Order: sequence, then C-alpha cells, then structure tokens
Amino acid sequence: MTDTFVTVQGWLGNDVQVRQAGDAQVASFRLGCTPRRFHRRTGAWVDGPTQWYTVDAWRALGENCRDSLRRGDPVVVHGRLEARVWTNSAGAEVTTMVLEAASVGHDLARGVSRFRKAARVETATPEGPSVAAPAGEQAAAPAA
Repeated sequence: MTDTFVTVQGWLGNDVQVRQAGDAQVASFRLGCTPRRFHRRTGAWVDGPTQWYTVDAWRALGENCRDSLRRGDPVVVHGRLEARVWTNSAGAEVTTMVLEAASVGHDLARGVSRFRKAARVETATPEGPSVAAPAGEQAAAPAA
C-alpha cells in the first residue's frame, strides 16, 4: 500500500494534548489551515474556508511538540495523511483528516524560533553503561 505524505502549514487550534497509547505516548493537536487568495477584481486578499486536521505525533516527537508548541503558534507539519470515517451521535457519517506527523516545526516565515537539542538520558545495564538516547526513547546497549 502506498502512503500519502503531505506538508501542511497552519496554526495550532489548541494546546498539545498527550495521551498514553499502549506503551507509547502520542501527542495530538488540531491544525487549522486557511487558504488565502488575491482577488484581482477587487484588489483584496480573500480567505477561503478553514480546513482542520488532527495531528498525531508519537513518542519523542510528541514530547517535543508538547514542550515546544502552544495554541496559536504557526507550524509546518510533514507526515502521513489518513481519512478516518466514523458515525457521530446523530447518525451522520463524518470524515476526519488525521495527519500522523513525521516532522513538526515552527513556521519561520511567520516569526523566529530557537532550537534546543533534547536532553539525552543515560541508562545503566548489567553489561555496563549504555549508549545515550534522546529523552523519551529507549537507550541501546553498546555493541560488543
């Protein structure tokens, strides 16, 4: 099966919410994207209808989203797009667009940002110290 990867620019509609999914954490937020077009006849910019996406970011990416993003931030998200169809309480079929993020960042066309590398965590094993891994990820044992 071929996955559809897209890059979407928009604004966070809510603060990042983190939940546990099995043994992994997933962070979710809503991303609003409003297309803007120049209307030649009137000489004015016109906003189109806002499209809303649910963005899911897993594990370390999700933790970094939680620590970095706030409601109203302009962001760029690249990931796998999926349409989820479900039935609401009124019995109507609803389609929700979900973007499983592969990468997320502030939109630097809208402002400035400072990058800070995530802290690395050292873990000990019976064989000795292990290789450091980014916070939120399992550290690997050193090669023998």
